[in-house]
Amino acid sequence: MNIISTVLLQNPGATSGGTGSSMSMSILMIVAMIAIFYFFMIRPQQKRQKEIQKAREAMKVGDKIVTAGGIHGKIREVGDTSMLVEIAEGVRIRVDKASVFASTSDIPAKS
Repeated sequence: MNIISTVLLQNPGATSGGTGSSMSMSILMIVAMIAIFYFFMIRPQQKRQKEIQKAREAMKVGDKIVTAGGIHGKIREVGDTSMLVEIAEGVRIRVDKASVFASTSDIPAKS
């Protein structure tokens, strides 16, 4: 019991040269972790979103597309926030632009 209380009551800064250096090391580690998260997770996701947005803006009437739900069709009309897609002869649906992920011309053909 005496050993456990001695270990728990020790000053952690006493062995590392003072509390100032351990605190600055902790802050440095937090900053490093934030930088790692930014460069490996946040920044690539932002770049991917910009590419998807640019591809959506480049879509025009006649392009073949695939929606988020897996519906294949051909664009018949493009609006500000939605587009009219023909999925079969005479069957047209209106979908939100955000749900269109790819043009089938961008998808490589299966061999």
